[in-house]
Amino acid sequence: MTAASHPLKIAKLADASRVEFGPLSFYHPLVADGDTPVRTGIQTANPGYQATMHWHPYTELLFIIEGEADVWLQGEEPHRLKAGDCVAVPPETPHTFKVVGDKPMRLLGIHANAERVTNYIGRKTDAHGYPVYDEPKAAE
Repeated sequence: MTAASHPLKIAKLADASRVEFGPLSFYHPLVADGDTPVRTGIQTANPGYQATMHWHPYTELLFIIEGEADVWLQGEEPHRLKAGDCVAVPPETPHTFKVVGDKPMRLLGIHANAERVTNYIGRKTDAHGYPVYDEPKAAE
């Protein structure tokens, strides 16, 4: 075996940028610069958070790191996932999840694509595949 033709790609959570997903959740892109065949990130969500129904043109894996979440496909019943559980969401399949219980939930999202491509149902998506939230109105 010879030396690897591609160097290791190391991503550290402590060095990752933070993307707000509304007031109850945020996301840290990890391996996310478009030069690998997968994209990963850690999402942290507080009790009360529910992701907007959305879909991707590729398979997405959700691995629950801590806490609990209900995950479901559009029109189907939810499945309860706990720390250590993983689900593979098929391509082009609307899905969502919500935090269950009174503790935060963290998950590792693995996108089977070099770029994050997300299509939200009823919500705008920015150029990086993240949801667009309206700015809160200033007090009058």
